Amino acid sequence: MPGHEAEVNARMFRVSFDVGGTFTDFTIHDGRSDVVRHFKVPSTPADPSEAIETGLAALISDLGIQADEIGFVGHGTTVATNMVIERRGVRTGLITTKGFRDVLEIGRQTRPNLFDYAVGKPAPLVPREHRIEVAGRIDVTGKVLASLDEAAVREAAQRLVAEGVQAIAICFLHSYLDDTQERRAAEIVREVAPDLYVSTSSGVLPEFREYERFSTTVINGYVGPRMDRYLDRFLQRIGTLGITTQPYTIHSNGGLMSVATVRSHPVRTCLSGPAAGVVGAAEVGKSVGQPNLITFDVGGTSTDVSLIEAGAPSFASSRLVADYPVRTPMVDVHVIGAGGGSIAWIDDAGALKVGPHSAGADPGPVAYGRGGQEPTLTDANIVLHRLNPKTLLGGRMAVDEAAARRVIAERIAGPLGIGVEEAALGIIRIAVANMSRAIRAVSTEKGHDLADFALFPYGGAGPLHAIAVAEECDIRRVLVPQEPGTMCARGILMSDLSMDFVKSEISVADAGSWPEIASRFAAMEQSGLAWLEAENVEAGRRGFLRVVEARYKGQNHEVQVKLDDEASRVSFESFVAGFRAAHRREYGYDVEDLAIEVVNCRLKVVGSIERPQTRVAQPSAAAPTPTERREVRFAESWIDTPVFARASLGSGVRLEGPAVIEEMSSTTVVGPGQRVSVDTLGNLVVEL
Repeated sequence: MPGHEAEVNARMFRVSFDVGGTFTDFTIHDGRSDVVRHFKVPSTPADPSEAIETGLAALISDLGIQADEIGFVGHGTTVATNMVIERRGVRTGLITTKGFRDVLEIGRQTRPNLFDYAVGKPAPLVPREHRIEVAGRIDVTGKVLASLDEAAVREAAQRLVAEGVQAIAICFLHSYLDDTQERRAAEIVREVAPDLYVSTSSGVLPEFREYERFSTTVINGYVGPRMDRYLDRFLQRIGTLGITTQPYTIHSNGGLMSVATVRSHPVRTCLSGPAAGVVGAAEVGKSVGQPNLITFDVGGTSTDVSLIEAGAPSFASSRLVADYPVRTPMVDVHVIGAGGGSIAWIDDAGALKVGPHSAGADPGPVAYGRGGQEPTLTDANIVLHRLNPKTLLGGRMAVDEAAARRVIAERIAGPLGIGVEEAALGIIRIAVANMSRAIRAVSTEKGHDLADFALFPYGGAGPLHAIAVAEECDIRRVLVPQEPGTMCARGILMSDLSMDFVKSEISVADAGSWPEIASRFAAMEQSGLAWLEAENVEAGRRGFLRVVEARYKGQNHEVQVKLDDEASRVSFESFVAGFRAAHRREYGYDVEDLAIEVVNCRLKVVGSIERPQTRVAQPSAAAPTPTERREVRFAESWIDTPVFARASLGSGVRLEGPAVIEEMSSTTVVGPGQRVSVDTLGNLVVEL
């Protein structure tokens, strides 16, 4: 089709962006020259789409391109997560099986902190007066015990609408086995209130374990209407710029999905941006022969840590979002409240603390001059000149060192009776200790030897603290990618389209039942093919990943067993061998004579995309020249330190520390006595 080919050639720019707490990061790939460019603008928390429009308009203008030349738009967002954290979702109702009104309240009866009675559970997102029971019951085998009381459903919907709810979650017992009653209840609710946002648990999470299913479905409804409105603003803004291609959003499992899917499943975006960064890190690691990585993403408000082994990110099936359980396949990311905007403060006992609360993008660190009044980790780095004390973002953003010194003197140094610089060093040391604990949580605490891994820092503040963190954790190698501050946006361009399907049914696995268990994938594969067709994925770019979640009979949690072929071709003996190996990895042992129970069969459907080609960095013809020299505080003393522009460091360059390496999106600090080199792909490599 010559016309189609001409259209493709005319739309050769692929752009992605990730909305963070402090900055919104952009990456644009020019398919004609195979050049990737990066850009950042301050985030606009009140309406994240405003920063997206500002950044896209600047990119289009600076590069001199036409908006309709952009053929791909990828979007990373924390909108849904922030709504849950800040309790800014809509008033939500719940219609459930008689006798199960209080599932959200009862939960698992586990305390958030066993020995701290001041720490309590968060209040349910649906208050009790908005949780209504109706008759109708399905048993654990999927048999209908009682028909749905349709009149009661209609009455419940009318009552909830009268009470001002904007979303209704429908969660019936054992609906993962038979969703007929939930689907009928949803039809009735939509008849009563066609504009109401409706989530069914069988549509959001058709899985065993009612508490996690109820919680995930309620969160989906809680954020759905406002996510809808945000997407409308986002689409309007990019449409105003003249961008005509339909955007994709990255979701928690590291894949891309369409806007239509986000509208119906917004809960799947709860780890949107962090997942993209891990995907991008895995691709960079594989390209340089470093398949084992600890990713270390330090942004403005948080530090996100994950483990990549043999080139594959770790995955989890559930996590807590603002202390509420969310169960959906996701990249396994450990998050703590430690970022560049983390606030330093003194507790009631006179001890210095850093985070978890943050100055965020508005007002931000004091040195940014936007009204911030609290000292932050960024202010401490500016006072010590580890960050440029004059400008950031490649000179586009002025900073006020004097204001940073003043606030640290008033809030930290004065009360503690120490100097400003000692206070700044203390702030950084505490932040580094917090970050190091997060790294151990995903590595040594799970049986991994950190000597086998390299630290992969990114985010605006990752490379700034990476070497100190590596020393704290005894990690021997640090690998800093190009433009690390935009790694999450870059990762979106490396992500495939994907969607997850699940069939939940508990059954004992043996040679006789295995064919029936394996057949559960067939129906999911048909649904997956329909989804791929709707997403216009070519046949040659389609793939399926199959996982069985199983446990020994009597256990309460499952391990994941990957099937290397179509399920019907995998023998029962191969499954058992895979299960026992997975159990040994997870728990350190296996038991040969215990029965095995299958709980979930999972299918990940993948539509692969074209990734930007990895470009070989140009070798340096001569030793690089510093852009300036400045006094930088390391440990006990100030040292005259050369400052290099990252762009001037070609492959093969070797530098002796101390050194500061600056680029638009981040700063890398190399301490005295340390060595840094540049590999063939332009990554900084520090060997410790």
